[in-house]
Amino acid sequence: MKSNNENQVNDNWAAIGIGAMIVFISLILVAAVASAVIVQTAEKLQQNAQRTGDDTSDELSGKITIQAGYVQNGGEYVLYVRLGAGSDAINTIDVSYQLFCNVGAGYETNQLTANDVQLQSVAGFAGGVGQMTVQNAYKIMISPGVCTAAGVNGQSPPAATLFIHVENGGTTYETLTINNDQDGSPII
Repeated sequence: MKSNNENQVNDNWAAIGIGAMIVFISLILVAAVASAVIVQTAEKLQQNAQRTGDDTSDELSGKITIQAGYVQNGGEYVLYVRLGAGSDAINTIDVSYQLFCNVGAGYETNQLTANDVQLQSVAGFAGGVGQMTVQNAYKIMISPGVCTAAGVNGQSPPAATLFIHVENGGTTYETLTINNDQDGSPII
């Protein structure tokens, strides 16, 4: 057996390779973390967009549009309405209103019933309508206890603020201007 008497010179080529490998691995780890953050952010934005789209769809799929309104029986209001384009059918019990005025308590709210809603083509409100659909025009009877036409007409300004809410749907806002509390007087 022969002994090796040669002195080895320090070889540092492998040290450069290990350093390059460490840098390469760290770049891969940083890229993985960055891509995870980007994917998580994109997912969150998609969820927010979906929620906003659903909320907007709900608002538009249950909207009541007021076309005209008149005083009736010296204090009640009859509103001629239609459902907004693209609306789903709405049960009358899913509709409520809020009425604000400067008379007395100045605020009242109530849920509509079938006896408060009728097709425009039908005289009176007897029988009523249990469900409103987009293809028909309707009339709604608002029978206030405090914000009657006679009471609001004596105030300054002679106006009441009306909000019509559809459960899981939209809200309609209208200012009722009562310049005359006689039957048939326009309020919109």
